[in-house]
Amino acid sequence: MSNIISGKTYDEERALYALDGATVDGCTFSGPADGESALKESRNVDVKNCKFELRYPLWHSHNFKLSDSSMSETCRAPLWYSCDGKISGMKITGVKCLRECDRIELVKSSAVSPEFGWRCRDIKIDDCDFESEYIFFESSNIDVHDLRLKGKYSFQYTKNVTIADSDFNTKDSFWHAENVRIENSTIRGEYFGWYSDGLTLVNCKIIGTQPFCYCKNLRLENCTLEECDLAFEYSDVEADVKSHIVSVKNPKSGHIVADSIGEIIRGNNVYPCDCEIVIRANA
Repeated sequence: MSNIISGKTYDEERALYALDGATVDGCTFSGPADGESALKESRNVDVKNCKFELRYPLWHSHNFKLSDSSMSETCRAPLWYSCDGKISGMKITGVKCLRECDRIELVKSSAVSPEFGWRCRDIKIDDCDFESEYIFFESSNIDVHDLRLKGKYSFQYTKNVTIADSDFNTKDSFWHAENVRIENSTIRGEYFGWYSDGLTLVNCKIIGTQPFCYCKNLRLENCTLEECDLAFEYSDVEADVKSHIVSVKNPKSGHIVADSIGEIIRGNNVYPCDCEIVIRANA
């Protein structure tokens, strides 16, 4: 990239529209003109050490790098319809970041952004801190490592997700999710995994009320459950739980093995429920 744009301030509409093959270093996108879409339709750009305060800066951008920069609360919806990008060392506080994007990698970045990552495909995350009420709604092919997440309705309607070494504090997460594998992680929150199909957890800790209801093809391997009551209602489940479960209610089919169970609730069910429940001997 021979074209270097450094130390400039831009506030006009589409200030660097369709920029191709350039480095943008130490620039500020702010000012009284309040212009939108500064780098819309950019190609092959390396954006670093920049400050974004205006709306929609990177829409329809292709093959970009975005590093060591900040996007303020006034930088709304900063990345939509973009592809083939690497985001690193970023601090994002604008709403609705990342929508309808493809092949985006996020590394060592933080985001406080409601509705983050909607309807995206092929996303990689490593060593990040995110806070979002609805994160990755209807997104697919997501690979997550070392994510600290604070959310509410996380990963709903997602498909083909792998998560490892992460810590989630959320509720109503992974509802209607398909083909999800979570390893070596902690998930805190209510009503985890309802209506999912193909949810697998390995070496995980799950904390919170009423997890895993109405699930299909649910599998737990070497997991622990804390404060989990009324678990597994109407679910097809294969579970190896290395802890106590407060209560299990009307699991539909499969097998549950646990160290101990406070209460097994059977009856008053509207579906046939013949899941085998076993208390591990000498636990």
